[in-house]
Amino acid sequence: MAIGIGIGEESRTGPAPATGWAAIRPLVLRLHFYAGVFVGPFLLVAALTGIAYVWTPQLEQAVYSHELHVPAAAGALPLDRQVLVARGRVPDGKIIGLRPAPSATDTTQVIFDRPGLAPSYRYTVFVNPHDGEVRGALETYGSGQALPVRGWIDTLHRNLHLGDFGRLYSELAASWLWVITLAGAALWLGRRRRLRAVLLPSAGKPGRARLRSWHGSTGLWIAAGLLFLSATGLTWSLHAGANITDLRSSLDWTTPSVPAGAPSPGDVGWQAVRDATARAGLSDPVEIRPPSDGGYVVQQVGRGWPSRQDSMAVDPGTGKITGTLRFADYPLAAKLSRWGIDAHMGLLFGVANQVVLTVLGVALTGVVAWGYRMWWLRGRPGRSSGGRGRLRAESGRLPGSVEWVRWRGGRGRSAGRAGWVRLRGRSESGRSPERTGSVRDEGRAESLLMGGEAGGVGLPSGRLSTSGAASGPMPLEGARLRDSGKSPDGRGRFGRMPVRGAWRRIPGRVLAPVLVGVAAVGWFLPVFGVSLLGFLAVDCLLGLRRAAAR
Repeated sequence: MAIGIGIGEESRTGPAPATGWAAIRPLVLRLHFYAGVFVGPFLLVAALTGIAYVWTPQLEQAVYSHELHVPAAAGALPLDRQVLVARGRVPDGKIIGLRPAPSATDTTQVIFDRPGLAPSYRYTVFVNPHDGEVRGALETYGSGQALPVRGWIDTLHRNLHLGDFGRLYSELAASWLWVITLAGAALWLGRRRRLRAVLLPSAGKPGRARLRSWHGSTGLWIAAGLLFLSATGLTWSLHAGANITDLRSSLDWTTPSVPAGAPSPGDVGWQAVRDATARAGLSDPVEIRPPSDGGYVVQQVGRGWPSRQDSMAVDPGTGKITGTLRFADYPLAAKLSRWGIDAHMGLLFGVANQVVLTVLGVALTGVVAWGYRMWWLRGRPGRSSGGRGRLRAESGRLPGSVEWVRWRGGRGRSAGRAGWVRLRGRSESGRSPERTGSVRDEGRAESLLMGGEAGGVGLPSGRLSTSGAASGPMPLEGARLRDSGKSPDGRGRFGRMPVRGAWRRIPGRVLAPVLVGVAAVGWFLPVFGVSLLGFLAVDCLLGLRRAAAR
């Protein structure tokens, strides 16, 4: 590598200010880096627990086979009799739902609310529809009737079994996932190279360059899936979820309810209600909810594709259907919400859905791990092509007017690339001591490349040479420049942050609307806003610490 020193006008002022993407990229890189470092552990937990949850339907079938299934037999007891059997098992419970057996090998689920249950939990009695045998009773969770194993993994994924406080972890991950994804995609697509290098990971020799290739190309392939998981995950979150619910209500995007008239006196019973809706074309699986202020409501509960979410209202006194709501009549926003939730849970497209989510989770785990490994290798001698660190000129003298060193790659990955390095820590005279081998002009590779990207290019050892300038070339007596492997504060460069102050390079007309947009997003996604302020506080503390060290 040949390195030249410019001592003309350009060397006094440094490279011309970057514009366009070159000006914005350092800020995007810093945002992506900080968010990845701090949110990465939460993303790993969410990915691993999400993979576990995706396969809980099969796990439920294996663990609770006795409660869920019975030997096939002819005929079935009336639903009213099955409910009476279940009531005898839970005398202190209030029946809130009934799921008739959808096939001859399934049990009927009679759902109760009873004292002592946690929020969103119910108590379910499983009844053999053929002979009335109680096959078991379990606490179930949510509208999906998650059995204990699935409910436990669901809670682990949602809040780590820490209640509302634990929900902050998943909301933090969902709030930042879309930011990290979009920033990473912009950084990766903003690099100028062949399409193959953008889409396919490198098979080159091990090192940070290959890790970056796998990190970038894999992240690009899964970007759309990560954005989907972030958007749908936020709908379940504690704080952002409430804002999303309010927004949907104000825009009339809520899920509609089946209309029902005033109920007649009397009660025709569970079986008559189910028979009436079955004749009207409402197929299994369904859940029947008993009358409260109106009549019975029979709702399809199929979560697969095509969606079966039709519902009917039945007059308890006459057994006549008083209202029907078809899923096809839902507003588009309500349909998208239903499909998004079911797809996020791995239910919409069955095993194919589960496989896709598993691949997304594994890929996200790899991307996060590669990102941390890249941080570990950042600037380590012999390992990184993107190190920035302390530069030392040895055995020679540098002209006092030199502030910027121009370098140009001559071979390998650096061939044909060029950039600037600003020297810092210079003596007052700008010259090093006269003794050979004791030169101490030190600097940090922090500047923009001329006609290329910001940073990201290694500065391996190379011989300093002269360059044409207004005052003419100056002898350097064989001086050499090398990377000492230390940061400006003298410590090892593990975890070195991207250059600070990148926001100053962005034109005000661009920065102002960006700040307004960030403030609006931070208000709508409170955990994102508060954590962003935390990141900025950490960044300021690091800047103050570095300034004090100088």
